[in-house]
Parts: sequence; structure tokens; C-alpha cells
Amino acid sequence: MPALYIGHGAPMLLDDALWTHELAQISSRIERPKAILIVSAHWESEPITLSSPLANTPLVYDFSGFDRKFYEMQYNTPDASALAAKIAALMPVTEPIHLSNRGLDHGAWVPLRVMYPGADIPVLQMSMPTSDPGKLIALGKRLQPLRDEGVLIIGSGFMTHGLRYLRDWSTDAVAPTWSSEFDTWAAEALSRGDVDALANYKELAPGMPYAHPTVEHFTPLFITLGAAKNPDQVPETLIEGYFMGLSKRSILVA
Repeated sequence: MPALYIGHGAPMLLDDALWTHELAQISSRIERPKAILIVSAHWESEPITLSSPLANTPLVYDFSGFDRKFYEMQYNTPDASALAAKIAALMPVTEPIHLSNRGLDHGAWVPLRVMYPGADIPVLQMSMPTSDPGKLIALGKRLQPLRDEGVLIIGSGFMTHGLRYLRDWSTDAVAPTWSSEFDTWAAEALSRGDVDALANYKELAPGMPYAHPTVEHFTPLFITLGAAKNPDQVPETLIEGYFMGLSKRSILVA
């Protein structure tokens, strides 16, 4: 299985015909996973914790001010206990995995509802324990063997996420300079396979800190990059463009 970094958007992503088509295209072109492990920007917690592995675990509606229909949506996935055991076996004894009764937040269930609408694949969400790129890359490397067992690893964030600096909230808004410049820089670094530059984004990337006043939507990228089988291979861009002026760039790592 490949590893992905995808933009997950807000719940109204589900009403955007272009973006839903692009996400559906990703799942249609890759092998159907036996299970999915997703790390969302919306769950930062140390020590590393997994969502509930039980079937039909309720969703987390961690947003406000949206149409009621989004709070009534369901995504009832099968039991994921086998995946939880595999993940736990990959962790060192000094960093054991913790289980919780937490459900999937919108950074997980919104894109998965588009990519795998049948909700018939076991899914676990893993908390992001740090924002340190090096440590997240190391975590991705630990998780990499799961790919050989048919597990799709997904980092779910947003390539730019300066919500507080947006002035035009229309879905087709022109990208602010800080968003387009950061996205162009990230695209060029990815095209070179320059993980070191990406890891030093705070110092090197134009558009900072406006593109990421908080960094949790960018840092899931490093788990994806860490899970690469060949770190020297250039990631493939699957989605580009903007939504409300924010970059929805998404990539596939072989």
C-alpha cells in the first residue's frame, strides 16, 4: 500500500463536487486497503493513543456553525482490534500504545466518507504526539511495515491553514500570497524529495507564520514521509489547487 498526505477540509468539503471527485479518484486508483490508519491534525495527544477499535464507534463532531446534516452523518466502521494489536507490536516498550474510547474526528471521517463510502474497512485514528518533524518521521518509519500488510497510512491535514487571516470565505476565493507562496515552496521541495527543507519549514518557507499560525495541519505530512519505503523517491502529487484560498495539495508516497 502507498502512504498518503491529504487535505481534509471542513465538513462542507462533502458538498464540493470537484474535491469529492478528486478524493474518490485517489481511492479508485490504489489497491483497496485491508485497514486504514489515519493521523489527523485535530488530535494532538501524548502519549500516542489510538481511537476506539470497536465496531460502530461514534464520530466526533469537532466543529460548529455548520448545517445540521453534518452532525447527523455516520461512518460505522468494522472492528479494528487486529490493527490496534499490529500497531502496538511495532512500538518500543518505552513508548507503549494507549487505547481510548475516542471516535474518529472530522479530519478522519470527512475524507474517508468520500474515499471509502461503504465504511466497510477497519479504521483507527492515531494521536499526533508531537509537532517535531524528526520525531514524526521516526514514527512514520516504525509504522512503515504495516504497508506490507495492506494497511493504508494517511496523514490528514491541510497544506496551508491560515484561517484567521482569510478575508474571502468563498470556496473559489483567490489564494492569498502567503498561501500560494507556501504551497509553491512546498511543491518544489516535494518535487526534489527534500525532506530536510520541509522539516525546516519554519525557517525556510515563505508565507510563515500566516500559512500555519499553528502547525498541526502541516505536520501530519512528516508521518507520511517517514512511512516511505524509498525515502529518495519523489512523492506524487494527487491533488492541487485551493479551497477558500487554502492549498489542498495532497500527495502519495511509494
